[in-house]
Amino acid sequence: MAPNLTYLSRGKGDQGSVTFNPARLTFARTRRGLKKTDLAKQAGITPRSITAYETGEFPPDAERLRSLAQLLKFPETFFFQDEAVEELEADAVSFRAMTKMSATLRNVALGAGAIAVQLNEWIEKRFNLPSPDLPELGRHSSPEAAAEALRSHWSLGEQSVKNLVHLLEAKGIRVFSLAIDAKEVDAFSMWWNGTPFVFLNTLKTAEHSRFDAAHELGHLVMHRHGQPHGLEAEKEANAFASAFLMPAKSVLATGLRFPTLETLIRVKKHWAVSVAALNYRLRSVGLTTEWINRNLCIQIAQAGYRTSEPQSVPRETSQLLEKVFDVLRDEGVGRADIARDLHVTTYEIDELTYGLLKVGAVPDKKDVVLSSASAPAKVRPQLTIIK
Repeated sequence: MAPNLTYLSRGKGDQGSVTFNPARLTFARTRRGLKKTDLAKQAGITPRSITAYETGEFPPDAERLRSLAQLLKFPETFFFQDEAVEELEADAVSFRAMTKMSATLRNVALGAGAIAVQLNEWIEKRFNLPSPDLPELGRHSSPEAAAEALRSHWSLGEQSVKNLVHLLEAKGIRVFSLAIDAKEVDAFSMWWNGTPFVFLNTLKTAEHSRFDAAHELGHLVMHRHGQPHGLEAEKEANAFASAFLMPAKSVLATGLRFPTLETLIRVKKHWAVSVAALNYRLRSVGLTTEWINRNLCIQIAQAGYRTSEPQSVPRETSQLLEKVFDVLRDEGVGRADIARDLHVTTYEIDELTYGLLKVGAVPDKKDVVLSSASAPAKVRPQLTIIK
């Protein structure tokens, strides 16, 4: 399901003020997962100085600001914008395993979300993106019923969803990546000003990321108003994801009452899920017994298929972002131009699209050159439209 885009116009960012904004230094530091003592040590100054900069007691001098900007991978202009970055509240998003996540990792993820909101606003000013088509399904008696209702609403029938990222984008959900190498951070989702967002950790296996996307879809349609919270909500989202990706009728039609691990590896390709997810689904629809389920769980763990996946499916990429960047490139607008308008570096743009864009053969020359305040230059792939 390909999202249709209409290019509207180009725009340029404002120049902001000439006054240092302390709140933006705090945001940049927490976005990089640094404590004040960490940043102070890297910058060769005292934590007291960082505190003074962030409280507005006094600003850093030009040389010190240049050093901080380089360390934090933000351009110097970022720190001179009048408005504070509109930060996300942890209560407004659906973090998985919140109890296992440190405040530092949570702030890194929330910082990525805040910049993604700005990037999405930048894109929406220039393109007509698909409008959200997500019904409120919290009234349904079970996650299974909610998954069936959404499949019916989207006219999916019992068929396997071949590319879930494409489907989400076609239904108005903005999908971005979380390039965070931490097992505690899988994904999160949120509604922001009427627009649904999903953030996926693209460093996980393709099957893991696909299940995460379905899990977050469950939160968006079942828990839009924040109820219920915690473990109960996570269990419901997991059950929704399992039912949405593997419809009960299609699973029951396999007749897999006595599957082996080899059978799971072969059959999982139909739904593009992990062997663990398929094993769980077979038990939940009543095809297998608890003894078979546990025995297969042991075999899956012993084979190392909790962190890796046999015969993995291709990773799903974004069609919407591919089209956006393709049209922009034709208009002479590179990621460096987007970053300049948002007063961030191309490093931020890459973090939000990591693993979601196909790699082309020729980099856009404008996107290879970063400002002096950014991360070391990397070759940026040319993007091609998906047809």
